Amino acid sequence: MSTARYRWVILAVATFTQAASGFFVQGIGAMSVHLQRDLELNTTQLGLLLSAAQFLPLAGLLVAGRLLDRHDERWVVGIGALVVAAALALAGVAPGYLSLLAVLLIVGAGYSTIQPGGSKSVASWFGASQRGLAMGIRQAGVPLGGALAAFVLPAMAAAYGWRSTVLAGAVIALAGAVAFMTLYRRPPNRRPVPATSRVRLELLREPYMKKIVLSGTSMVSVHSGLGVLTVLHLHEVTSLSAAVAALVYVAVQCAGALGRICLAAWSDRHASGRYACVLACLIAVIIGMLALTTPLGRSPVAACLLFVWLGFFGIGWYGPWITYAAESAPPDHTGFALGLAMAVNQVAIVLAPLVLGLLTDLTGGFAPAWILLSALTAVTLIASARL
Repeated sequence: MSTARYRWVILAVATFTQAASGFFVQGIGAMSVHLQRDLELNTTQLGLLLSAAQFLPLAGLLVAGRLLDRHDERWVVGIGALVVAAALALAGVAPGYLSLLAVLLIVGAGYSTIQPGGSKSVASWFGASQRGLAMGIRQAGVPLGGALAAFVLPAMAAAYGWRSTVLAGAVIALAGAVAFMTLYRRPPNRRPVPATSRVRLELLREPYMKKIVLSGTSMVSVHSGLGVLTVLHLHEVTSLSAAVAALVYVAVQCAGALGRICLAAWSDRHASGRYACVLACLIAVIIGMLALTTPLGRSPVAACLLFVWLGFFGIGWYGPWITYAAESAPPDHTGFALGLAMAVNQVAIVLAPLVLGLLTDLTGGFAPAWILLSALTAVTLIASARL
């Protein structure tokens, strides 16, 4: 197969592996009602489940970035996906909440290689004119996996118990690992960076990296908030059933997948550059979050539409963002730069579900969480626009 055609195979397998590896964790929010009932959890404990899967990537993403600049993505990503599958298989026999928390830590360690590895593999196979579209399609793997998980896992949990959902996640992650290791190849004429190459954390001082970090931490907090609170808000505030609320969450994830593709493709042609698309997403998120705190957030129809809006922009932002990050990185150090940006994001990914869950428990409502996310996004918009 020609290089021009095989790059689409690379894109397909990278997208599938991304979706497969994040399948179970992306479905935790959709199963929130079932998990709270079966494991007797409050919202804080539920948020901690999401945080646990994101804790080890704080350091793991930096390690993964350096490995990706030295070794073939085929093995770095593939082995990471195998770790995810093995950990989830172990979680299927975990005795309870604390054991599940511990296993999700291991899942996070394996997942550390998949985000930067898949992004680097796609960026290296596509030229600048199509890179945004390709990266957007690949990053759509996260919400697509989340949409499928939100559709399948709550039904499985209701019929067979939450353990069955974990084992299903293990099987799907294993399929992603096998697919990537079987089909991935390096682009022609590309070799690993010599092990003596040096990259420093001084990248964080660069203006482009400051913008990446500011917008990234803000928007991953929004994404985490949608993951942990969407179904609960719809169930408790608008009185939708758990099943209907989970279906709306499917629509939110699908909107996010569409947003990642459309917004990234738009960034390929936007006269002001890719980061202008990220700024537009920040504005859209502020509008949507604030609207949830008004009577619109208590109307079933209006709230559903608002969550779909937030899915498109609050999840879709990642397409142009990751492309901007990959293109701004120093030559031959794309892996480390992506790992560094994602590692900083992990701080927000770890803290946001826990903080938002605790805030919801303490206040007895969802409005304070939406206001906090709106304020954080507004500060980011103002600060990053000035850089």
